[in-house]
Amino acid sequence: MDELKQAYATLMEYLLLQSYPIAIKMLADGEPIPEKARRPFRDMERHFSTCQGYNMVRRYGWTIAMTKEDMQCSLGVLVLGFDKPLPIYTQGNLCEGMYTATAEAGARSEAAVDRHETGRYRTILMAPLHRADFIPEVVCLYGNSAQIMRLVQAALWHRGGKLTSSFGGRLDCADLIVTPVKTGECNVILPCSGDRIFAQVQDDEMAFSIPYSRLPEVLEGLRETHSAGHRYPTASYLRYEAAFPEKYMALFPLWEAEGKKSK
Repeated sequence: MDELKQAYATLMEYLLLQSYPIAIKMLADGEPIPEKARRPFRDMERHFSTCQGYNMVRRYGWTIAMTKEDMQCSLGVLVLGFDKPLPIYTQGNLCEGMYTATAEAGARSEAAVDRHETGRYRTILMAPLHRADFIPEVVCLYGNSAQIMRLVQAALWHRGGKLTSSFGGRLDCADLIVTPVKTGECNVILPCSGDRIFAQVQDDEMAFSIPYSRLPEVLEGLRETHSAGHRYPTASYLRYEAAFPEKYMALFPLWEAEGKKSK
């Protein structure tokens, strides 16, 4: 996929990412899973969370496919639509005492989570962008706040205005995978507790998801804003005259006096 390799090259050139951008595609029942894709339970005899899967992709460079049978996080199963939400979930009981004071507040939190329609998909397929042999629905990148800022600037190059994202502090797999598909818009993601605990996302990392249909626009925005002077790493302003200690500055008049004597 030459276009994916070119997109990868552009992202790496302008952002100097420390991990691979992730190509993500949801597969319906009957759609074939690529033979080269690693299956956590089949190939590693382990059940993983979704966030472990895509962090393996960005760090190891693996192609990974996960179905419900591969997954350990029940909330990830719900977010991807691999099984139906039950009352214990929708009524806020899984939030209560952990993220919210009451089940009622928890129910509001669960209702705010974007989820794929139950049964629509069976598998999530993920690969490093430059190695993907499929057209992704979403491209996700992890980076520091300056790198994510550059992506926000790029996304707004043609449209202007502001990018709107929302944060719940949990279930960032919904924000990363489902929200950009549902809205058709780029999304800034604050990694959740699970992403940090189970997938070992670091404190200085954020994420950014791009619907594939908007990728060319974002890449152009990166190039154009770079040409306009916005760079990563951010260029420091260094054309100033600093105030040095007086003892250091005392050398200059002494050198001047010595020069006069020699003349």
